[in-house]
Amino acid sequence: MTSTANGPASGARAAHPDHLGHVIFITAAAAMGGFLFGYDSSVINGAVEAVRDRYDVGSGTLAQVIAIALIGCAIGAATAGRIADRIGRIRCMQIASVLFTASAIGSALPFTLWDLAMWRIIGGFAIGMASVIGPAYIAEVSPPAYRGRLGSFQQAAIVIGIAVSQLVNYTILQVADGDQRGDILGLEAWQWMLGVEVIPAILYGLLSFAIPESPRFLISVGKKAEARKILEDVEGKSIDLDARVAEIETAMHSEHKPVFKDLLGNRFFFLPIVWVGIGLSMFQQFVGINVAFYYSATLWQSVGIDPTDSFFYSFTTSIINIIGTVIAMVLVDRVGRRPLALVGSIGMAIALAVEAWAFSADLVDGKLPTTEGAVALIAAHTFVLFFAMSWGVVVWVFLGEMFPNRLRAAALGVAVFAQWIANWAITASFPSLADWNLSGTYIIYTCFAVLSIPFVLKFVKETKGKALEEMG
Repeated sequence: MTSTANGPASGARAAHPDHLGHVIFITAAAAMGGFLFGYDSSVINGAVEAVRDRYDVGSGTLAQVIAIALIGCAIGAATAGRIADRIGRIRCMQIASVLFTASAIGSALPFTLWDLAMWRIIGGFAIGMASVIGPAYIAEVSPPAYRGRLGSFQQAAIVIGIAVSQLVNYTILQVADGDQRGDILGLEAWQWMLGVEVIPAILYGLLSFAIPESPRFLISVGKKAEARKILEDVEGKSIDLDARVAEIETAMHSEHKPVFKDLLGNRFFFLPIVWVGIGLSMFQQFVGINVAFYYSATLWQSVGIDPTDSFFYSFTTSIINIIGTVIAMVLVDRVGRRPLALVGSIGMAIALAVEAWAFSADLVDGKLPTTEGAVALIAAHTFVLFFAMSWGVVVWVFLGEMFPNRLRAAALGVAVFAQWIANWAITASFPSLADWNLSGTYIIYTCFAVLSIPFVLKFVKETKGKALEEMG
């Protein structure tokens, strides 16, 4: 690849699209997969007690049915990369849209508990695909100068999806007079909660027909003229388009389509860069972020906060999550990925340690003492803020751009697979850990936040402003 001291000879680093709004539309459309990711991940929480009552099952069985979607997520994440490299990013989005739609309809109209579980696995597979394809596609169509902010759209869409699902569930519950099994037009309230997802699922599919294929995929299958046109649209006419196509083509022709064995190293199974991606993914989950979204209402009720207030605090957590994500979107291309990650790790470690201290207090009449209760609420919101403005965004940005072209899709699939396994481990273990010792559980999360600091300092390299062809 021809380059200069200032970057690739084509001028890719300084590329500015002639119509930034068009690039933003493309990014937002692709990020609809992230919206569905967030929505589908959290919507089931509004239906848990109704499903338990309707099918008369114990907590253990119910937990397996709810968590089984994460198995589908892991499989979808592990296979999406290879599928995308064979049939393209857009076709993957369309497949995910169909699976999201089928899952929404099937989950809303189950015959038994076990076919509900099957539909949840299918929805999980779609989430896994979206979690890989979204950041990869966005990274590949974004000009380097804007890639961090545009890459942040994925996480922004996820957190908005979480918040919208909570609002939809709450609205449906109000229509049903507060009864999850209340009748609304012949269906129970919880069925409507799961079924409403069909609307954004169809919208995702329709939007996928309005955006272009990744220019890097097109070049990989010999469609250079189409790729050149798309590069002109998303990177502008100021760059040398022929040189830009040649740079990408040279990088790809010196490589071959990634397969799993390409990720393997000589000494430690995977190549070092793949381990860094896995580490980022697992640290993102091991700080316990999903406890704040999957179990927050249950958590606050367990320390004496009434159900209505616990729902309110769950919703305010989602709002803080959105605010933090917006902060990260503003800063990620200005201050860089690594500084945000380090600030986030320090802030999360302090907030989690304070939560651990607050939860160590003895309950009085089933409640935390006033001081400890207030401190716990403030610390929980602070933790979510620091996560959202750092690891919530920068991990997705890193994963979308840190791998060499020849490895990107496959390595991203492995990293996100690891993320889903870590997600499952935290989600499945929290109830038992909390029963053992709630304060001790938060000490464990604090330790992971602290360990993430030397991990970033030693192993994670800054990717701000670099063209994708410079990675690796």
